[in-house]
Amino acid sequence: MTTQELIRRILNRLGKLYWLILLIGAGLGFLLYTYAKGSPTSYTAKSSLYALTSKEVSATGGLISSLTGGGDNSGMGNLSEEATISLEELASSRRIRQNVAATKLPQFNNQTIASLLIQNEIKRQNFLSPKVVMPKAEADILSYGTSLVSAGLIAKSTKGDLFQISFTSSAQELVTPISYVFINELTAFFISLKVRKAQIDYDFTVRKIDSLRGIMYAYDRKAVAISNSTMFVPPGKIEFEIPKENLINDKTRIVGIYNGASNNKEEALWRLQRAKPILDLLDKPESPYDIVKKSPIQYAIIGFLVGCILGLIICVIDIIFKFTKGQVNTAIFKEEIKTEVTQSTTETKVTKSITSTTIVDVDTENKEAQVIN
Repeated sequence: MTTQELIRRILNRLGKLYWLILLIGAGLGFLLYTYAKGSPTSYTAKSSLYALTSKEVSATGGLISSLTGGGDNSGMGNLSEEATISLEELASSRRIRQNVAATKLPQFNNQTIASLLIQNEIKRQNFLSPKVVMPKAEADILSYGTSLVSAGLIAKSTKGDLFQISFTSSAQELVTPISYVFINELTAFFISLKVRKAQIDYDFTVRKIDSLRGIMYAYDRKAVAISNSTMFVPPGKIEFEIPKENLINDKTRIVGIYNGASNNKEEALWRLQRAKPILDLLDKPESPYDIVKKSPIQYAIIGFLVGCILGLIICVIDIIFKFTKGQVNTAIFKEEIKTEVTQSTTETKVTKSITSTTIVDVDTENKEAQVIN
């Protein structure tokens, strides 16, 4: 089959089955139109959170030391700032999102956010979407609701120290309440974490100071006991001087540690007073929302075009297949056919040559025999 024959057959086939191509295009266009028509409208509530935290807390150690006259801390460093966490890391945690899903909304008859989101999924499902049913166990409801919260929630930090939060859902009445619940959970946990860390540092330094104070009192009592036991003994005896010198050196070392701990106590108290960060909403998650709706006309046009292309392929696939098969066979077996024809031609020529040579030899022998006779 040549290329001209291929084009002629394709045009003839399309001329006969054009109605089938249009029918397939119209059917797919109708399906996509129905899908877009039944797809819910999504609403997105965006908000911006600004966090004012004390970023120079670690520098207060030197300030406190200078104010209290502590000077050298005898090896006692300032309190560290480990166990810190950013708002973005906290927002992406499953714990926060699970707390949001488990929160009950009074304006919706104290139903949990998880159950409300699942009910909305059941309400908006169509024949093309997977079937959604309400789980029976509370743990399953909470787990499924947490996944729905995570699917609609986006939280990220910007370069201007702003924390942007956006929540998307097809239920317009749930967008704002869920956004506020998430913001409250996030800020409450972030503030409690900061305050709890500062409170732990302060309690530790207080216990450390009380312990060191008890050790110094013990050294004082021991010095008094040594002094009372050597009341009638000459003070220059070395066996009595060495214990006193060791006692004085040990107490001096403990006093240095005590001074460092006192400085740390003041620093911890300073941190506890300023540990609570200021978190405020710059943009509230309220209307107007960002609305996204699928266009049924656009989906219908796309479906019609894709359906026509699909119908065109279905109608001419057998012709193209036969043409391709013929071209492949010609390309693969053409050389073999040429080789076989060449070999047969060569064999024929050789046979003719041998036959002619034999005839010449026979004629020569006959002539020689006639001459002899």
